[in-house]
Amino acid sequence: MSVLRRITRRGQGEQQGDPLDAAQERRVRAVLALGGVPQADLPDGVQQVRLRLLERAAKGYEAPRDVSAWAAVVASNLAMDWHRAKKRQERLGERLASLRQHEHPSGEDTSVLSLAVAQGLDELPDQQRQVLVLRFFADLPVRSIAHELGVPEGTVKSRLHTAVRALRARLHEDEVV
Repeated sequence: MSVLRRITRRGQGEQQGDPLDAAQERRVRAVLALGGVPQADLPDGVQQVRLRLLERAAKGYEAPRDVSAWAAVVASNLAMDWHRAKKRQERLGERLASLRQHEHPSGEDTSVLSLAVAQGLDELPDQQRQVLVLRFFADLPVRSIAHELGVPEGTVKSRLHTAVRALRARLHEDEVV
């Protein structure tokens, strides 16, 4: 039985031949968005994750044990690649424009917090930002993150601790929390 059929049979593909179900696609979109990829580029990012899963199947590799976790890590890596390709100021400008479009008058505090968190994430080193997004925004357990990134659990915990401490300090420094 092909890997794609196994993926689909496991209930992972909502449409025939689609290796990502709706919940996995939402998770991939969230990881990409929280990783700093602009709204306009999110569909391309989701397609890249699908393509990598299909390429994996075409090469005859086993289906990932947890397709959802695998897809979140691939999305996180894509977001890191995007970060490396763009200047920091361009990314921040796009994110600010996106926040203004979706801003609601009653959610001013939420918008300020979102902006502060986005800026704080931008200032984190890539590896710290990656584990923070995977843990708290993609809701992956430490064990899955460590497995997917190929690092010890202690390394993930250390990066998380350092990232949370830095983000917390940034939010207090900006007097957001």
